[in-house]
Amino acid sequence: MERSLMKGNEALAEAALRAGCKCFFGYPITPQTEISAYLAKKMAKAGGLFLQAESEVAAINMVLGASGTGTRVMTSSSSPGISLKSEGISYIAGSDLPCVIINVQRGGPGLGGIQPSQADYWQATKGLGHGDFHVIVYAPASVQEMVDMVINAFDKADEYRMPAMILADGLLGQMMEPVTFPEIKQKNSEKTWAADGHKNKRKHNIINSLYLQPDVLENSVVERYKRYDTIQENETDAENYLCEDADIVLCAFGATARVAKSAVNQAREKGIKAGLFRPKTLWPFPVNEINEAVKNAKTVLTVEMSMGQMIDDVKLAINCSKPVEFFGRTGGIIPTPTEILAEIEKLGGAK
Repeated sequence: MERSLMKGNEALAEAALRAGCKCFFGYPITPQTEISAYLAKKMAKAGGLFLQAESEVAAINMVLGASGTGTRVMTSSSSPGISLKSEGISYIAGSDLPCVIINVQRGGPGLGGIQPSQADYWQATKGLGHGDFHVIVYAPASVQEMVDMVINAFDKADEYRMPAMILADGLLGQMMEPVTFPEIKQKNSEKTWAADGHKNKRKHNIINSLYLQPDVLENSVVERYKRYDTIQENETDAENYLCEDADIVLCAFGATARVAKSAVNQAREKGIKAGLFRPKTLWPFPVNEINEAVKNAKTVLTVEMSMGQMIDDVKLAINCSKPVEFFGRTGGIIPTPTEILAEIEKLGGAK
């Protein structure tokens, strides 16, 4: 295994290459442009194709075409760019095609700012495009997890024939940390559904998301949701930190969870029983894991770089069995451990 000091965006791009990504289509936008810049230099040398499209809309439709041939393909953008890709993502989901989508979030709404944000949670988990569909959503909290999750995202996208998203943020994309690249065994399972030339040895494969007969469309969606049930049962992931005896459990994802963990440690030093629950998959949300984490808690506090979006899923997951409070900063401002500790103390944790 190799250990390197790398920026988050570049480490993710390198991991995608090692995972067998052969096509990348994107358009530059801060704070994720290093992904495109890195792949522009490296992709051709790895036997793949890099193309900077004329727009985000063009890029996602190129992803649709490449994925339809069975090729491992990725695109990346930042918040407003993902919004532009939403129609194409819906077409990809409706065509039952795998791909990996990277969102290195920035502040919004609108053009907003280039600082870190987590305000795309609703978009990623609930409103990424029109129609009934989901994408698998991973939330890394370190550069190492950027590497590990993008490798897993390619595998799971192929396994379930659906898009997978890495929901990162500008902080993770721009920071540098040591990373280890695991040895990857390429999973070259035959993609019998791909439109890659039949050579008169099989029926024609047609990539399509248009169903003019309502009953045929309904059956297609229902079958897809059976697959989603399997994903919800088997693909959730989370981290529990000091939750066993915690009176107050903080729930945070991504870069914010790092700050929240520091606040938990400071609270413990003051004799306050605090813990941290960190979902690593945002869809499917780790329902069983969070219920285990908060079973002894009196209060749950969600901490986000937004005005409060994950809080709804936390309440639903625990069936409102505990009070769920919220603390967040938005507009690209990162909450500090001191601010979060003050919230812990305000909620009755002070001794």
